[in-house]
Amino acid sequence: MDQVTIGLIQTHHDVDGGEPVEIHKKAAIDKHLALVREAKRRGAQIVSLQEIFYGPYFCAEQTPKWYDAAEEIPNGPTTKLFREAAKELGIVIVLPIYEREGIATYYNTAAVIDADGTYLGKYRKHHIPHVQAGGGGCGFWEKYYFKPGNLGYPVFDTAFAKVGVYICYDRHFPEGARLLGLNGAEIVFNPSATVSGTSEYLWKLEQPAHAVANGYYVGAINRVGFESPWNMGEFYGQSYLADPRGSIVAVGSRDQDEVVIGEMNKKLIREVRESWQFYRDRRPETYLELSKL
Repeated sequence: MDQVTIGLIQTHHDVDGGEPVEIHKKAAIDKHLALVREAKRRGAQIVSLQEIFYGPYFCAEQTPKWYDAAEEIPNGPTTKLFREAAKELGIVIVLPIYEREGIATYYNTAAVIDADGTYLGKYRKHHIPHVQAGGGGCGFWEKYYFKPGNLGYPVFDTAFAKVGVYICYDRHFPEGARLLGLNGAEIVFNPSATVSGTSEYLWKLEQPAHAVANGYYVGAINRVGFESPWNMGEFYGQSYLADPRGSIVAVGSRDQDEVVIGEMNKKLIREVRESWQFYRDRRPETYLELSKL
């Protein structure tokens, strides 16, 4: 199958941050299930949701309340629910959720579910930011909530394509993007929660560059709107699919809930790789210092 239809789901989170965790999760899950079904109706075969899709971007504050949002993977209720949806609809789902391992170890994770409902595995975000953003003490305070990922850069052989995942802040680091290509990825999804400012320029620059440098498609997903009570900045949407030439195949709006649909052509991946031969011409023996510095 050379042509694969990709669905990227971007949404605004509608519940105020002061509400209990359970209310956040139910509202977001109901909303996303409806959008997943819309993606299927529009022909999507692989669908990715946004970073920590079932709630607000709670890392704007440092509050223990949000630990209660975490679930085990794959045995938590949200993974089980979306496994059932994937099987019913015959689609692959990239499902970014807040993971708890054991009693109280937490990761920013994406589960990958095949079109028959099989849980294929998970990717844990490696690069964890902890920086100020906006006023009122808001920030990307992720080290309060997440340990760095420890599962490497896996690629999942799904029914429709070989899928890799890189989560939000990861996109600023080219090393993992290259490893996903070396591990065989045909498409890499980057579920994100990023607000306007300096990152908006990089949003349109870095990931098409990853697609070109590594000869694969990139599906970049960002949430939309403002989230109260923090209002740390505007989540500016503009989710997009970039091809291995760096061209934008499909792009979403800045401020609307939306299923962005784009076509992936696996023949183009081979064509670009044979043309540029970056994998042939790389010199790994000269890069050894990278792991020492």
